[in-house]
Amino acid sequence: MSRRTIVPIGPYHPLQEEPEFFTLTVEGEKVVDIDVQVGYNHRGIEKLSELKTFDQSTFVIERICGICSTSHPFAYVRAVEDIIPVEVPERAKYIRTIIAEGERIHSHLLWLGLAGHFLGYNTVYMWAWKLREEILDVMEILSGNRNNYAMFKPGGVRRDIKREDIPGVIKKIDSIVPTLTMLKKAVMDDPVLHARIEGIGVLTKEESINYCALGPTSRASGVARDARKDSPYGAYDKVKWDMIVTKNGDVYDKVIVRILEKLESVKIMKQCLLNLPDTEIDLNIKDIPPGEGIGHIEAPRGETFHYVRSDGTNRPVRHKVRAPTFMNLPTYKATVVGETLSDATIILAAIDPCYCCTERIAVRNTKGRKLYNGEDLIKLSQAKTDKIRNKLSLR
Repeated sequence: MSRRTIVPIGPYHPLQEEPEFFTLTVEGEKVVDIDVQVGYNHRGIEKLSELKTFDQSTFVIERICGICSTSHPFAYVRAVEDIIPVEVPERAKYIRTIIAEGERIHSHLLWLGLAGHFLGYNTVYMWAWKLREEILDVMEILSGNRNNYAMFKPGGVRRDIKREDIPGVIKKIDSIVPTLTMLKKAVMDDPVLHARIEGIGVLTKEESINYCALGPTSRASGVARDARKDSPYGAYDKVKWDMIVTKNGDVYDKVIVRILEKLESVKIMKQCLLNLPDTEIDLNIKDIPPGEGIGHIEAPRGETFHYVRSDGTNRPVRHKVRAPTFMNLPTYKATVVGETLSDATIILAAIDPCYCCTERIAVRNTKGRKLYNGEDLIKLSQAKTDKIRNKLSLR
């Protein structure tokens, strides 16, 4: 029997843009067990949201994640609108959809570039990130920002899309299609990539359902589940587009799903821009009645879910967020066990994990030990910084 060895990945690792700790148990090069330790990325977003007005909270939760800076406010405003309840103007629905799909393209391109880099395929990395700049330019034209678009508010959107901007935006969107097609061919036709990621990290359809996987992670395993189709919102039921579903569940299929989804997003954006209804963009909601509401949307990584409770004042008394990585991360145990150690990191990357979305606050009830509030933690941090500074000055 081979000797078992513990291999730690994280909490800080070149593959992970955020801290998380994975403990792999290996026999030789084969992974036989995995343990995940979360809790390295606390920011207290949910609590901060409960200290702000309903309108201010939109800006706070937009900063849960820069790559998901539409997904969270989109789900949040839908939860607030569910409390009242109200139906937002048609033009606002189309604008929300345009911004959401622009974010999906840039998120998938960011992931594709990083995946290419981790595999040593830096040509894909450079092309994907160069192309991502084009879509970020589009988002800047539409919203004034390349990230954190500040477009969403309960009852509608904050900014309209100017009629004179639409032709230029459509031209810019059309210009990225040839490069997206080239990237698709580069991945699908490359025998080295096939050998590297085909049949690796397989998540079966049954396992995907049992783990309640979401987004491209589940659709790559043959599960036809997408909130945009299952529970249409925005303008998704008013435009033509296809849900991308493959059946093998390996890393290769997760790449293909995201590549093809980008082309569908281009179709959605163009249709929305060409058919913007001539209505108001905001209901100008003033008061939120007591009650509770839920909002869910299909983020680039899968369904994002927000719960909001109101007591009739101008701020939420409870705001709960469930990000897709919270559901997708446990599938790592099903996909990495039995694989080689060299494949462990790309299998993890295949779910496109976002830990800042997943970890917003954690409180552990410990008897006899002091629980620190936000001001206490700031003071402790400042004291430690001063201690380090004084120690360095003495050298």
